Amino acid sequence: MNRRYWKNLKPNSLRAAIEACVNFAREAHNLSVDRIADRMAMNSKFTLYKWMENGRMPAIEIPAFEHACGVNYVTRYLGHTAHLLVFDMPSGRGRSEDVNALQAACAEAVTSILRFQSGQVEASKALGQIELAMSHLAFHHADVEKSHQPEFEFKCIA
Repeated sequence: MNRRYWKNLKPNSLRAAIEACVNFAREAHNLSVDRIADRMAMNSKFTLYKWMENGRMPAIEIPAFEHACGVNYVTRYLGHTAHLLVFDMPSGRGRSEDVNALQAACAEAVTSILRFQSGQVEASKALGQIELAMSHLAFHHADVEKSHQPEFEFKCIA
């Protein structure tokens, strides 16, 4: 079975977001729906199955569900439906490999835009590439912003 590239996954419905969280938990952490329900301290696993079936989950349960799964696709979906850009909080302190990844992401975003304008690529794929490039830029924005602040550089000594 080939691994999905989870970083670029963009669900198009709440139900798809819930299923993506469960699939990520299964593939990345070997968690079944039963174990996710246990981690959420739910009385019945069938409630979680019901939420997956109809795509309705109480908002108060979203943080616990995403924490149990280890990914936040539901929150990202809700942000995108409100026309907000949602990125991981950047930590900064990049390396040269991170700059190379920024270069590749920006080049791929521009390529996707050109292919979209010529009708070779769907809008969702182009938008995903643009958002990925923007998240790389946000990381480096935080890196430059934190450059004048002292931080401890911890190194492991084996």
